Amino acid sequence: MLIREIKDILDAELLAGENMQDIDINYGYGCDLMSDVLAFVKNDIILLSGLVHPQVLRTAEMLDIRAIAFVRGKKPDNDLIQMAKDKNIVILCTKHTLFTSCGLLYQNGLEGEEIAHDENSL
Repeated sequence: MLIREIKDILDAELLAGENMQDIDINYGYGCDLMSDVLAFVKNDIILLSGLVHPQVLRTAEMLDIRAIAFVRGKKPDNDLIQMAKDKNIVILCTKHTLFTSCGLLYQNGLEGEEIAHDENSL
């Protein structure tokens, strides 16, 4: 799914990555715990989160995540937006909750990344 399609589905505002809207995203991952993102994300995803903090961008950079959608109407400050632009990471903001945002994307064909977990990792 293209970033521009995600933007439209979420009725989101694009704050960074204006020239990256034709990037194709294969999966979605909704999470506020960056430790879970680091532990479980393996594929090309858009990260949906209500955590508006530089650590989210640092996590995205480490995992080559090219797009983040902040939910619940939260918006990053100008420093975080500039950091995203410098790192070529798309930033979207939507008024929808994390649950609704994930549901809308799934309903429109974006799958979640499902990873097999062993009993000890949960």
